[in-house]
Amino acid sequence: MSNTTKESGPPSEVELIKDASNYLRGTIVEELADKITYGMAAADCQLTKFHGTYLQDDRDQRSERRRQKLEPAYMFMVRVGIPGGACTTEQWLACDELAHTRANGTLKLTTRQAFQFHGVIKPDLAPLMREINEALMTTLSACGDVNRNVMAGAHPHDSPIYDLVLADCRAVSDHLKPKTNAYQEIWLGTDKVMAATTDDHEPIYGKTYLPRKFKICFAIPPHNDPDIYTQDLGFAAIEKNGKLSGYNVIVGGGLGMTYGMPETYPRLGSVIGFCKPGQLLDVAENIVKIQRDNGNRSNRKRARFKYTIDDHGVDWIVSELNSRMGSKLVKAKPFEFTTNGDQYGWEKAVNGNWFMSLYIEGGRVLDTDGFPMMTGLREIAKVHDGDFRLTGNQNLIIGNVAPGSKRKIDSLLKKYGLLDALKHSGARLNSIACVALGTCDQAFSEAERYLPSLIARMDEIIKAAGLWDEPIVVRMTGCPNGCGRPAVAEIGFTGKAVGKYNLYLGAGFHGERLNKMYKENIGEDEIIETLEPMIHAYAKKRQKGERFGDFCVRTDIIKATREGMDFHD
Repeated sequence: MSNTTKESGPPSEVELIKDASNYLRGTIVEELADKITYGMAAADCQLTKFHGTYLQDDRDQRSERRRQKLEPAYMFMVRVGIPGGACTTEQWLACDELAHTRANGTLKLTTRQAFQFHGVIKPDLAPLMREINEALMTTLSACGDVNRNVMAGAHPHDSPIYDLVLADCRAVSDHLKPKTNAYQEIWLGTDKVMAATTDDHEPIYGKTYLPRKFKICFAIPPHNDPDIYTQDLGFAAIEKNGKLSGYNVIVGGGLGMTYGMPETYPRLGSVIGFCKPGQLLDVAENIVKIQRDNGNRSNRKRARFKYTIDDHGVDWIVSELNSRMGSKLVKAKPFEFTTNGDQYGWEKAVNGNWFMSLYIEGGRVLDTDGFPMMTGLREIAKVHDGDFRLTGNQNLIIGNVAPGSKRKIDSLLKKYGLLDALKHSGARLNSIACVALGTCDQAFSEAERYLPSLIARMDEIIKAAGLWDEPIVVRMTGCPNGCGRPAVAEIGFTGKAVGKYNLYLGAGFHGERLNKMYKENIGEDEIIETLEPMIHAYAKKRQKGERFGDFCVRTDIIKATREGMDFHD
């Protein structure tokens, strides 16, 4: 794609809102004080995203409330960024309590290793923000046109460099946080748990921040559990003789697209070179600044970094980065990924401690009849001296369990049925679903509330084919924005209408290849009718070690797609 396709025009409405916001203040304070409505002015809704919260409404109640001439059942989603997904047990317990006192009694573990609270009403919003910070966490920049929660590979058991990578992840996260005082002023008042900045100069972002959201992650080969190729900026750790020698730099990933706009598409990141650990912050800052200065501020649908790269070319991005840094990246080092899933069960780390990876369906932590998951995790957190790790696949790792504590933790896992989920099919254990209906305003159809029942029908086929333990990556989102990373699923679904989905096939098992649409706008029966013969053929005709996505490509069920601009062909 040539530079001539780069769009120009007047700033979008969101750009004007940011410019007039006085560094993200707007009139949020006044809106919070308005007791007439549980809603908030549209301009301030854009600004609260930078503070980590979205205004939503209960879509299940829309029709009835409209019939009764009532305003929508407004509520907020609040997101807590956890760099690298690692939190203390005290922080877990704090989130558990806040979910019950300020939200709807559940926690959502996101695909970016963050916590989400749902169902927060306006009177509880400011108290919740303050209490999150009192637990030494923050919602600042968990949403909005800034760098969001920085991810890192969550499986440290076989890597001596994990702690170093996690420290670098946190350093990049801290370095790229907005510097405005607005967050402390609005949400913390005089109880400034986080240190206030001295002024409102934004040396990295500038007055209008980035053109669009920006996502960064770290991965430790051979594990690609944070899906590094789907990020705006990725750092693949290179280990040599047990030491961290540096990072391969990967730029331009991103999965969102818009139906009916072929100029929007998912894209996998491009490897552009290698940097030493001492160059890390310089690389991250200057990549962000390149996007700040060159991203599309007129059309938000083409404002992500992936389009900036395709409009200018990868070589231009590399040249611009080298120029801004005053030094050159060297040639990328050899590396290989073999999986992007989680490794369930007990694993012993190089430090002698144990790690238990648990499956959390849809990332939703809650108690249900017969399965007191939330209670069980609470009881474990009360006695666990290690930490918890949120994975990029919406799952949870009970981390750093001392050898002497393993039996106690294992007893609680069994008592509360937390190990039973590990008996699920490989497809279910490798599934992801976004929230979708009934809170997300972007969703066309269900995802989190529906995928489990669809997989139940798929499981019947999988069991009959003798593939129960075979990992198959299945992901579903309620729209094409890509929050659940469906474009890199071996079987991907994006919502098209209520009960209808586009079906995508053929992605690489470890995130190295995009999938492609196989059928459009189909319901459950047609989905099952379509997948059944493929799954049986895979069981009978696959080659040794061949993954389902690779089988679909090899047998010409679907065309291999590696470049984003070929996604719609």
